[in-house]
Amino acid sequence: MIYTSYFAKLKDLENHNIIPISICAKVPEWYKGLQYKKLAPKYGFFMEWKKNRDNDYYIEHFQKEVLDELDATTVINELNHLVSNVNEKNIALICYEKPSDFCHRHLVAEWLRENGYICDEWRSEWVLKKEK
Repeated sequence: MIYTSYFAKLKDLENHNIIPISICAKVPEWYKGLQYKKLAPKYGFFMEWKKNRDNDYYIEHFQKEVLDELDATTVINELNHLVSNVNEKNIALICYEKPSDFCHRHLVAEWLRENGYICDEWRSEWVLKKEK
């Protein structure tokens, strides 16, 4: 299963055997985990968005400069290859923002779903409901 999440949830992910993979251009210094920078925003449009907070601008450029340059099946295969030496295959594509904040991981999740892959934001309460 593919999830999305954020750095503040790393312990929760690890407690549920979900492998985090950063999709940021720059990770926190303390993060030593896996990274997949092909899904990271490009510096130019990201810095422009930081100035103007125009989400439509960001979405347009993220689509054109990142997602349109990728093939979803290839991305999935490369992500699976990153975790090929691990028994647990559930992964979470992670970055910085909380689930309610505007974030490129939501665009990635939507793109994956549009291409036939299941990708949802990780919520530990889902596991608790399943265990009852």
